[in-house]
Amino acid sequence: MNLKDMDMKFPVTLPPHTIVNLKGINKSYQAGAVKIQVLKDINLQIYRGEFVGILGPSGSGKSTLLNIMTGIDHPDSGEVIIDQSTIRNYTEDELARWRGHNIGVVFQFFQLLPTLTLLENVILPMEFCKLGKGNERRIRALELLARVGIENLGNKLPGMVSGGEQQRAAIARALATDPQLIVADEPTGNLDTANTEIVAGLFESLVQNGKTVIMVTHNSELCRHMSRLVHVCDGQIVG
Repeated sequence: MNLKDMDMKFPVTLPPHTIVNLKGINKSYQAGAVKIQVLKDINLQIYRGEFVGILGPSGSGKSTLLNIMTGIDHPDSGEVIIDQSTIRNYTEDELARWRGHNIGVVFQFFQLLPTLTLLENVILPMEFCKLGKGNERRIRALELLARVGIENLGNKLPGMVSGGEQQRAAIARALATDPQLIVADEPTGNLDTANTEIVAGLFESLVQNGKTVIMVTHNSELCRHMSRLVHVCDGQIVG
């Protein structure tokens, strides 16, 4: 399937629709004899088409909150509803399949497989989710690499390109299955100013084309790209 058929050319106005609904989320970890509560009664709704920034000091629970949204981690109590799916009902295998189809995850340290080329890294989620056939997957992966401006690097291994280029490949990979929700955990934390702006612009363009983006960041300069900010402190939403 051609990328132009899958992604819309112009911003789309949709009626308000809750794509992320967190209800009464609590999460704690055991550190020896001490129980540390990381999230405390979190209630949060995010609407389709928003670009939401999650801000807060280190250790405030931002990354844990993101991991619970994606099903990578599980709350002690509360409900996680993503696009009307209550994800606690899934087995781990079902959860992995669901996440592959519905959520694109971008990590701070890229998490590209070092023995696969950038092109192969982008193809991998399509293979996992059994989307398309061999040549269709390759064409879509090449188009996604072109969309993030690194189509000439598809045959390079991750270790052969810069950090900014690796992050752009990671964004292309996150888009491979055409998910409606993209979550990013400090995606510019290891990038210089120029690459930070490129990556922020890529996320902004995704929102303009109908995607929903949630980004954890320490970088206040990125806030001007976002439609809403959620401030977290000591495991609670404070603003």
